[in-house]
Amino acid sequence: MVEPRTDTLTRDQARALVVRAQGLARSEADVRAGAPLARRARAVGATLMRLGAVQLDTVSVLARSHELVNYARLGPVGRDAVEAAYWGGGRGNAHPGPTTTFEYWSHAASILPVEEWPLFAFRRRAYARRGFHWHAEPTRAIEEVRRRLADDGPLTTTELGGAKRSAAWWDWSEAKIAVEWLLFLGEVACVRRVGWRRVYDLADRAIPPEHREPAPGERWTDDEGVPGPEDDDCLRALLERSVRVLGVGTFADVVDVHRLGPSRALPRPHLDRLLEDLVRAGRVVRVDVEGWDAPAYADPAALAERGPVRSRTTLLSPFDSLVWHRERTSRVLGFDYRMELYVPRDQRQHGYFTMPVLHGGRLVARVDPQRDRAALRARRVTFETGPRGGVPSSSVTGVARALREAASWVSAEEVRVDEVVPAAAAPTLRAALAR
Repeated sequence: MVEPRTDTLTRDQARALVVRAQGLARSEADVRAGAPLARRARAVGATLMRLGAVQLDTVSVLARSHELVNYARLGPVGRDAVEAAYWGGGRGNAHPGPTTTFEYWSHAASILPVEEWPLFAFRRRAYARRGFHWHAEPTRAIEEVRRRLADDGPLTTTELGGAKRSAAWWDWSEAKIAVEWLLFLGEVACVRRVGWRRVYDLADRAIPPEHREPAPGERWTDDEGVPGPEDDDCLRALLERSVRVLGVGTFADVVDVHRLGPSRALPRPHLDRLLEDLVRAGRVVRVDVEGWDAPAYADPAALAERGPVRSRTTLLSPFDSLVWHRERTSRVLGFDYRMELYVPRDQRQHGYFTMPVLHGGRLVARVDPQRDRAALRARRVTFETGPRGGVPSSSVTGVARALREAASWVSAEEVRVDEVVPAAAAPTLRAALAR
């Protein structure tokens, strides 16, 4: 054990740590679209390892969110590289190579490195203890899904018997309920998608044995029939990884990465004790951050780099892990952000799929983009303003650059801007786009 220490960080130091930990520093090498597929896929895989989880979502504006996450960090790597890294690429249900990822409930429905499979044993056990909660248990369908996957797998939901019984999104078929339940328990895994459709397989076949079996001398349990490391070992490992992903964060920030609690099953005092175990072991450093009401935890390796950060200039998905915790986004980056996808149209302030713009290590604006034939259309650009209501020229330059690069990425021939807030910044932005 080491003697815990408490460091102090300024707001700017904390912000720099966060941007750097998220792989958004300008020093990160771009992987150009013309690079070989294997190199681009390796870069995508390395980004996933760094972030620990990338949230998946069905909404697609410029691209799906998981593609936007990689674009923001790597440049125009292309969908083929993302699909090769996440799901093996190619066609057909069979995985064409070694399994490197799996899908599971983390921050939300997420793609995760396969190395984290053992660490989610705690969640699989929690589902087993809780039992069914959304639907009645389809006992016969569970046995049928097991048999079909064993004999004919891997299979999609359609091949198993369909996803829905009606057009309603919640009205799942018994086969869909059964296979998702087995996915929750870890008996079934999703390590592949084809055409955005999940492909299900038995975990014993899909997950490499080194991630399903304990290493020599390692303690594993099989409570509730779910093998894996003991719950506290899983949680300590995920908490440590979460601190590394954040760079620095409060208790609430850290547990939010994988939605670890607090809850009745995982009360705050228990999670606090696990974090303190990491502090005493020197795996995590307790810090105070200027202006933060709560104490924080930092990655020791991140603390070694406290200098200013020169970030990439890019549009960010609303589901990007830099901004998915809204209170943290306000506290760390001084940016009050609300995703308005599910807000009625007449109540939206900034737009349907509002994307923050990162420039100079700060979030300087938000853009509501749309593909409009051969153009990238910015239906509304809203700048962050200074104390006197003005817009820094560097913010305008950054937004213009981000829009031009995004347009090139999606093969749009031009950028069109509808509304700019404040309106006084519109001529400067349009002039910057024209250059």
